Amino acid sequence: MKNILVTGNLGYIGTALTKMLIQLKYNVVGFDSDLYRYCSANDDLKNLRQIENFRQVKKDIRDISLKDLEGIDSIIHLAALSNDPLGELNSDLTHEINYTATIQLAKMAKLAGVHRLVFASTQSIYGISDKNTPLAENDQIRPITCYAKSKWKAEIELKDLSANDFVTTSLRPATVFGPSPRIRCDVLLNNLVGYAFTTGKIEIKSDGRPWRPIIHVNDVCRAFLACIIAPKSLINGESFNVGVPNGNYTVAQLAEIVNRLVPNTEIIFTHTHIDSRTYQVNFDKISNMLSDYYQPGMDVMRGVNELLDFYSNIELDYKDFEGKKFIRIKQLDFLLNSGQLRPSLRWN
Repeated sequence: MKNILVTGNLGYIGTALTKMLIQLKYNVVGFDSDLYRYCSANDDLKNLRQIENFRQVKKDIRDISLKDLEGIDSIIHLAALSNDPLGELNSDLTHEINYTATIQLAKMAKLAGVHRLVFASTQSIYGISDKNTPLAENDQIRPITCYAKSKWKAEIELKDLSANDFVTTSLRPATVFGPSPRIRCDVLLNNLVGYAFTTGKIEIKSDGRPWRPIIHVNDVCRAFLACIIAPKSLINGESFNVGVPNGNYTVAQLAEIVNRLVPNTEIIFTHTHIDSRTYQVNFDKISNMLSDYYQPGMDVMRGVNELLDFYSNIELDYKDFEGKKFIRIKQLDFLLNSGQLRPSLRWN
């Protein structure tokens, strides 16, 4: 059975992916500095210590060594400052963690004999699109944030590092939603449902017109798994938009879905934020090329109901919903201001 290293395995997507890989009997090594150790929604992560085919390394991705890669067959690389607001926290740090550390990891992995590296890129690289049809992988890239620019630069260099014995693939997931042991409430649909659940109001800070493709967290995990098992001829040096057919929505359309599914709620437009990012994305490439390996299974309606059940089970209240437990940038600010983290985002 393959030995898989998952960097960033203690984050929002990483915890869901780690659980999935363990259940499928892969030998998993988690690699994470655990910046969000105080942000667990439930007790699921406590059970990892007793699992035979899992080992956790708590270490900064910038400090990975050849020894950490001994015996590893494949890497799923999630570790990053992981969205546009976090990326703007410090542009130099964003470049260092999202780009420099990624390329260092890839070169080290190639030297260590790792066979595959699957990289978590982002659809934020499309930036602002005035195209009337959904964007395919070879359409114009217009990254406008530090986060998007660092991911796009890493994608380019990873493709150059691809070889017959070192397969690299970049996945560009849509905006993720759905439950996870370390769920985030600062991502779009989780946020809209959280507002509805805790306040009875669905708050939209923009005018609601920007387009966002969305995808369930478990479907993102299935895409990473697909790139572990698919023939290398299908994925080597490739980039894939990750999403579901008909998965593009405006913010307002998503709010209306939540409004229909959560009784006695109202939609409120605050107009406190101008969101210049808007794009629709085409998912034909992954649907066609990896159809034998990637079958997404969660639609928006089911996903919203699942989120409502999850929020109910963890007894989510407005204080936690708006606080540092589920808002990543607030957690980092707290750790920095309390002296637990250095400005370099390393633990004291």
